[in-house]
Amino acid sequence: MRILVTGVTGFIGSATLARLITNGYEVVAAVRDLASSHSIETTIIPVGSIGPDTGWGKALHEVDVVIHCAARVHLVNDNARSPLTLFRSVNVEGTLRLACQAAEAGVKRFIYISSIKVNGEQSAEGKPFTADDIPQPEDLYGISKFEAERGLQELAESTGMDIVIIRPPLVYGPGVKGNFASMVRLVGKGLPLPLGAVYNKRTLVALDNLVDLIVACVDHPAAANQVFLAGDAEDLSTTELLRGVAKAMGKPCRLVPVPSFILRLGAILLGKKALAQRLLGSLRVDISKNRELLGWKPPLTVEEGLKRCFVSEKNQ
Repeated sequence: MRILVTGVTGFIGSATLARLITNGYEVVAAVRDLASSHSIETTIIPVGSIGPDTGWGKALHEVDVVIHCAARVHLVNDNARSPLTLFRSVNVEGTLRLACQAAEAGVKRFIYISSIKVNGEQSAEGKPFTADDIPQPEDLYGISKFEAERGLQELAESTGMDIVIIRPPLVYGPGVKGNFASMVRLVGKGLPLPLGAVYNKRTLVALDNLVDLIVACVDHPAAANQVFLAGDAEDLSTTELLRGVAKAMGKPCRLVPVPSFILRLGAILLGKKALAQRLLGSLRVDISKNRELLGWKPPLTVEEGLKRCFVSEKNQ
């Protein structure tokens, strides 16, 4: 089986590529240019920037499965176009361009790494998100991911190519960046944090768990034309997560028990409402569909996943 992976220089794509190679698959890595691929040990095909005009013909030669990890995640400054247009150019038009050419090339399955943001930003009390929920994306990134999903599902109906959609929540692992990395830096400094009494629940997914789910979807018959939510088997409060990170780092955890309503009020006054939602709100994910259809469960516990974030640092 020959598999094309996009986004191979990114956090999820690089780990997926490595696992596929380890598992003995024949893998093609699509990259923007050869200068960014010096450490990749497999067939490399430069395709340029991903967008509505990208040519994928050479990269798709004799490919059976596409795993599309590449995406625009952050905004860039561009006065000529709106932010949503920028997201759509890569995440919607670029994705559908690849998928259409994949179908024409005879690709059997297209695995799309979407986002839990398609479901929404916050799950209701006692009601974790499921794969069958009506999508309610709120931010521009989530909207673009949902539009791509919808286009892919329409393509599956018209071409017969299998589409598999995977929506991960926050992904953590070695080399993670963004909000999780910021939290790690704060814990590492040993500063007292006013987050010792946060009783929300959030689902995260360890990088290795997400990659394991992606690989399980490569050839499982029951994965065809399904949406799956990724996640660890355990949900954590922000307080529990901070303690887990500190334990994995071998650092003391200094948390001050400030009531959540005070933190939320302070964040609103400081114009940090979105940050408060991430720290204090709940976002739970139901992964029971993965077990029922695929027989899949996360191979790593949260504790094991957090430890892997810092293994390379401790060995240096």
